[in-house]
Amino acid sequence: MTTQFVSVTTRKDWSSDQEVRWCPGCGDYSILAALQLLLPELNIRREETVFVSGIGCAARFPYYMNTYGMHTIHGRAPAIATGLAVTRPDLNVFVVSGDGDALSIGGNHLIHALRRNANLTILLFNNRIYGLTKGQYSPTSERGKTTKSTPQGSLERPLDPISLALGAGATFVARTHDMDRSHMQAVFRRAHEHHGTSLVEIYQNCNVFNDGAFSDINSKESRAANLINLRHGEPIRFGANDEFGVVGDDTGALAITTLGPENESRVVVHDEHLANPARAFALARLMVSDHEPTPMGVFRDVDEPEYGDQISLQAAASREARGEADLSKLLRSRGSWHVD
Repeated sequence: MTTQFVSVTTRKDWSSDQEVRWCPGCGDYSILAALQLLLPELNIRREETVFVSGIGCAARFPYYMNTYGMHTIHGRAPAIATGLAVTRPDLNVFVVSGDGDALSIGGNHLIHALRRNANLTILLFNNRIYGLTKGQYSPTSERGKTTKSTPQGSLERPLDPISLALGAGATFVARTHDMDRSHMQAVFRRAHEHHGTSLVEIYQNCNVFNDGAFSDINSKESRAANLINLRHGEPIRFGANDEFGVVGDDTGALAITTLGPENESRVVVHDEHLANPARAFALARLMVSDHEPTPMGVFRDVDEPEYGDQISLQAAASREARGEADLSKLLRSRGSWHVD
């Protein structure tokens, strides 16, 4: 965001001196590495970058970044980051949150951050479990999940972060996973470059309490058959030989099918810039379980007024109409009260 000269940096410059303390093998390590390696390429300054987190395993992220950071309270990171982004538009503001932190106690704050469209980049680590508190089910846990808090299996339908973000009107929505550094970095770059609120869901493995939650999707053996890479302007095809595709019907519904001469013309061409989020939402609802082909990449990227810009314009218009306010007169006006 800055126009000043930016010194050349490396991953070491962006890494703090704190010992990284996640469980060995946690997917958080790969996300941290991907971001620390990417940041030197974004032409931004460490002194103008802030990481804001809530509570949870992912929330330790600010400790490991050699930037400004705030470890806030449970679920409130989007609200605090919104205030920061609006009052300091010169800063690069990142929010790091987990599926429990963002979608349970923080669900309301997340929704309103998305609909306001302040200039934030929200990274949502989704491992479908509460890791910090030792393995309770989370809002994204699959139905039937057996945990310490659901010993007979969860009865709840899981919450889908992509669908939620699209429903809230988010202007940039994407998904990536912790087993592909280059894909993560490409998505993170796009999210940072977007002017407005960006939400990136990251499938992240918790090898202690929910190991292999996404192995049917992102393992090397499964990727060809179960990862659907979304590329703007290209037909949505996948498979080892592009033998599968996403097709639409007259109702707007999408489905996965084996392709042949009879249905090649029905393959959907991905358009992430559609103003109407209906197609992106249909892509988000394409799979119904953790074991089916799953879209990865950018679902939606549209330009809409950014919240901080709108506040600045409103304030400027008010000053022009009324003149500069005199704080001393305001404090001593009849609207003030003296309390003994």
